[in-house]
Amino acid sequence: RMETDCSRMELPNNTGFEEDSDYKDFEGTDVKDMRLEAEAVVNDVLFAVSNMFVSKTLPCAEDVAYINVETRERNRYCLELTEAGLRVVAYDFDQTDDRLQTPYHETVYSLLDSLSPAYREVFGNALLQRLEALKNESQS
Repeated sequence: RMETDCSRMELPNNTGFEEDSDYKDFEGTDVKDMRLEAEAVVNDVLFAVSNMFVSKTLPCAEDVAYINVETRERNRYCLELTEAGLRVVAYDFDQTDDRLQTPYHETVYSLLDSLSPAYREVFGNALLQRLEALKNESQS
């Protein structure tokens, strides 16, 4: 077996951790790549904001990625994405401000809902249209 700098923790065989899905992230192969996660976040809500993209200048890693978003109100934010969730780290693209102590949001929907009334309206309308379409499908 090849040794690496960050080898996975060796556990005795009788712990039962292997079967427990809560511990699978320690395997190394199941660690989320935050850049991929960030791309998914952007693709999910791009329709409801003016502009949104993963930062190319701030460093992405396995545990953190940065997303730039411009709301329909033309406010710019830099968001940090980690396992803890998403939070605003600056009020401009590709910036971080360590003095900024903003709360983490579990989802991008919750974060944007708190930042942008126009996002809330566009997202709500899209949801209503989707529900209407489903209703019409089930009636036909």
